Amino acid sequence: MVILGHNYQRREIVEHADFVGDSYQLSKAAADADAEYVVFGGVTFMAESADIITDDAQTVILPSMEASCPMAGMAEALQVDAAWAELTSVTDADIVPITYMNSYADLKAFCAEQGGLVCTSSNAHRAFEWAFERGDKVLFLPDKHLGENTAHRLGMADETAVWDPWDPESDAERAVENDVILWEGYCQVHERFREEHVEEIRADHPDANVVVHPECRREVVEAADVVGSTSTICETVEEADPGETWAIGTEIHLTNHLSRWHPEVEVLPLCGEACMDCNAMRQIDPNYLVWVLEELLEGRERNVIDVTPEEKELAQVALDRMLEV
Repeated sequence: MVILGHNYQRREIVEHADFVGDSYQLSKAAADADAEYVVFGGVTFMAESADIITDDAQTVILPSMEASCPMAGMAEALQVDAAWAELTSVTDADIVPITYMNSYADLKAFCAEQGGLVCTSSNAHRAFEWAFERGDKVLFLPDKHLGENTAHRLGMADETAVWDPWDPESDAERAVENDVILWEGYCQVHERFREEHVEEIRADHPDANVVVHPECRREVVEAADVVGSTSTICETVEEADPGETWAIGTEIHLTNHLSRWHPEVEVLPLCGEACMDCNAMRQIDPNYLVWVLEELLEGRERNVIDVTPEEKELAQVALDRMLEV
């Protein structure tokens, strides 16, 4: 058995984890591990990704089935199917769908079927470039902020539109006039950060540097010193000189871990703890972890994550395309 602990898990979980990291990094670690059981301290889409990447002899278990990422739930396959039909019906242009890793397996499979791929927060810009080599427009799901920040990085800030699948007045013809169509989705943790939080940190700590996740709003990203994935955030603090101050714009538990792991660096949350706690990650309670482990000892597999063979095959195609970039 191997226990995986996402960076956003509380201390009581990561202290029992064999590997700690971001979602795709953990899935790869699970695939490389010689373990019959993979217990994933994360959310549903992460456990699905692990099931896609690991072989058939490995069983993925999620300690709590309530650990479901709200952002992933903002782009469910049935809804995306309807939106895709509407968008493609009003243009002859080739639209290539890209889904962020933070999405369910069926959406990854959908993107593969439609000629698209998956991306992480680290390689989203390369996924965009890959898509534009093969099509005319990109539909990016489900995080509009990561999509907008990526478009800015590629000099396409004026070629974006947000498509709101919940708004009956959303104009498909107007949306497809743009080269980058952003799904109306977001991370409830990262969207809470505001530009004034950066200003307040700099006022209270004039020597502070600010590093934020690209799921943050555009104005927060522009105000930060460094922008990057959880791995980048970790590396930024690891490589900081003793005595430096870094304010972290991501989920509070990673901020707490970094403060504990690197006492020589002053690590501060970009805003208060209540601002950054992920409700979905919190569902992985230590009691649930103990429960699934005790059940395994008794020969009972609880909360098994099992992606259907058809979805797994297609989702793997989307992941393989990502690896090409």
